[in-house]
Amino acid sequence: MRAVVCPEPGGPEVLTVGSIEDPDIGASELLLRVRAAGVNRADVLQRQGNYPPPPGASELIGLECSGVVERVGADVSGWQVGDEACALLAGGGYAELVAVPAGQAARVPAGVDLVDAAALPEVAATVWSNVFMLAALQPDEVLLVHGGAGGIGTMATQLGAALGARVAVTAGSPERLERCAAYGASILVDHTEQDFVAEVRGATDGHGADVILDVLGASYLGRNLDVLAASGRLVVIGLQGGRTGELDLGALIMKRAAVLGTTLRARPVAEKAAIMASVAEHVWPLVEAGEVEPVVHARLPLDRAAEAHRLMEGGEVVGKVLLTVG
Repeated sequence: MRAVVCPEPGGPEVLTVGSIEDPDIGASELLLRVRAAGVNRADVLQRQGNYPPPPGASELIGLECSGVVERVGADVSGWQVGDEACALLAGGGYAELVAVPAGQAARVPAGVDLVDAAALPEVAATVWSNVFMLAALQPDEVLLVHGGAGGIGTMATQLGAALGARVAVTAGSPERLERCAAYGASILVDHTEQDFVAEVRGATDGHGADVILDVLGASYLGRNLDVLAASGRLVVIGLQGGRTGELDLGALIMKRAAVLGTTLRARPVAEKAAIMASVAEHVWPLVEAGEVEPVVHARLPLDRAAEAHRLMEGGEVVGKVLLTVG
């Protein structure tokens, strides 16, 4: 099969398309003929040599895809050859074929194009598991999303708004904030010119944010705690701003708040299957109703993977970049 290979860590130029052996599948897996693969910031980190796949996972880059079932493992029920699916992967998405545990695959929501469905699994699973399953965001609470114009940010904004929360976002330009507003954000903060703590407090009469979804890590830790409401929940899912910071435990205690850190890729298959089942139950109906949609910035063929990574690193992407196959 054709696949994007990364023979050594480096810049986008190290990504090339080569011919490698087709993957085999286990009894509990599906073989998908990939129609499209989502491009994520984690893919950039893996290409740079900073985010190796978990033990046993494919060495190929790619954490989500959409495609058609090519083969069904002996112990798998509910799937047939020819079914359309999108899937959460531990790796291997940048290829013509990929093996995936059946529990990490889901039906493509009705009304969603098969290519665009590749924009859904990683962001939907990340947002749903963290904001709703873990942090238990409630209707009428305030959700603060950092990086609101990115793939995770646009999904978090849409889901938060669809389920009755008031959504605040940070982004780096008026144009990106305008896009965030179109997806349901009502508190808009340009982090290049405004202090999100002051802006969110001012917009909420001093209440602050009940739940914060943060991809920055250390650089925002203190200010995130400042803006957190009483009994608030800070969920850290990325470390773009560093991994080591100081935290005022006294302030944390006085607010009766929680700081939660999670990752998705390295979780056991059973946990990821449970998350995908919950996504299919709770998120897919919102997609099918038109309240939530895949946000696609660009669709590029597989042999332009290097260009897709340059787009991701350029900081101007709104939503997701997809690599199309075939």
